[in-house]
Amino acid sequence: MSAAGDRLLHLVFRLQRLPLVTRTSRGLLHFLLTHMSFAIPAQKLRETSKLLAFHHPQPGYPLHILLIPKRAIHSLADLDPAKDAQFLADLFVTVRSMVAEYHLEQAGYRLLVNGGKFQDFPYLHFHLISERKSNM
Repeated sequence: MSAAGDRLLHLVFRLQRLPLVTRTSRGLLHFLLTHMSFAIPAQKLRETSKLLAFHHPQPGYPLHILLIPKRAIHSLADLDPAKDAQFLADLFVTVRSMVAEYHLEQAGYRLLVNGGKFQDFPYLHFHLISERKSNM
């Protein structure tokens, strides 16, 4: 990803945290994910009709991948089994393929989701993290 693209993605993520613009920025992010994922300035690792995976713009680990639903979902508690079954299936398949691709069984990995006061970004997302990058 270019430096300008990284700054733009970082700005969108920062806007999500501001209380005065949360609704507007959340709507912008939802629109980008749903209708214009091709325009998101990130190196997409995987994309399905329901999910987008890319490297975290501010990684906290040597391997730090974000997995985001394209449908606006505020938190894990808001997942709807009827509406989100395909997203959950895509999430499972995507994580399995990335664990294999990056040899994370040997390196070790975690799949995290934050909620409540630990969710600093008001849009459901998962983190696939590892302390070591493997065969990348």
